[in-house]
Amino acid sequence: MQHEIDIEVRYYETDGQGIVHHANYFKYFELARVKMLESVGLDYAELERQGILMVVHSISCRYMLPARFGDSLRLVTRVDRVTAARLDHSYFVYRGDSLLAEGKSTLACIDPAGEVQRIPECLLERH
Repeated sequence: MQHEIDIEVRYYETDGQGIVHHANYFKYFELARVKMLESVGLDYAELERQGILMVVHSISCRYMLPARFGDSLRLVTRVDRVTAARLDHSYFVYRGDSLLAEGKSTLACIDPAGEVQRIPECLLERH
C-alpha cells in the first residue's frame, strides 16, 4: 500500500537558518500515517477508543537536501511489511522531483495496558 499527501512548510517548523528542523520530519511521518489510515476509511482516534494503540517501536530518517519555509512538499508513505503485531513503513519527502529525506518506522500494536496485541483484522485487511 502507498499513499501521498502534500504539505507546505510552515515558518515555525524551521530553525535559525531557515531550514526545516530535523525533528519535524518525524511529525510529517506521523501526519502521513494518520492520513493513510483515513484514506482507507479508518479513524485513528476511534481505533484508540477501541483499545487499539499503534506505538512507534523504532524510527529513523536520512536527510539529503534541506526544506525551507514555504516549500511545497510531497510525502509518499509506503507499507513495507505487516506482521501479526507490527507495521513497517517507508517515507519519502520530495520537493518537486528532488528527494529531500527518506525514513523508516516500525509500529507495534499494543493494548491500553501496554501489552503487545495482534493487529486487528480491520487494520490488516486495509494494508
